[in-house]
Amino acid sequence: MKALKRPEPINVEIVLDPKETIMSKTDSKGIIEYANDYFMEVCGYEEQELIGQPHNVIRHPDMPKVIFKWLWEHLLAKKNIHALVKNLAKDGRYYWVITDFDVKLNDDGQITSFFARRKAPPRKTIEKIDNLYKKLLAIEAASGVDTAEKYLVGFLEEKRMSYDEFVEEICLSGETKPYDPKDLQYHKRRTIFSRMFR
Repeated sequence: MKALKRPEPINVEIVLDPKETIMSKTDSKGIIEYANDYFMEVCGYEEQELIGQPHNVIRHPDMPKVIFKWLWEHLLAKKNIHALVKNLAKDGRYYWVITDFDVKLNDDGQITSFFARRKAPPRKTIEKIDNLYKKLLAIEAASGVDTAEKYLVGFLEEKRMSYDEFVEEICLSGETKPYDPKDLQYHKRRTIFSRMFR
């Protein structure tokens, strides 16, 4: 299949509807097999353009490579990861999402596909993660992905958090909906994605 030409990015944001969910399914190598209507509405591609393309067709150049390195390491280890991602639409505009993945396995335990849900992260979260990503991108440009990964590891070690915990911290900080104490254990078991959008 012919690869789609990436657009030139423009500094205009597409603000997502917080009630809507972008959904897609890819094969084990990240080739798009399904995209819901809201995905196509936001990114601006037609269904026949998207299906069969690698999911990184919407990767924004402002995204550090190390984040996708970690994302794929998690997925190939059959683990979910809640990544904050800046995506590129067909017309060059951008939009931010928080991701949630289901890793689908066959009877032999081999990965067959990934089903992803994406929603709009809180506005305050975007500013915090954007500052970190700009630093990582600058380090990658100067010294490579491995050096950027070392910086990210150090950044998270200082906070005594994993990347997922850091994402949860900046997404849920200042949350105003208190939990009923009897529900606390239930909420601990739920993913950040389900907690944010309950």
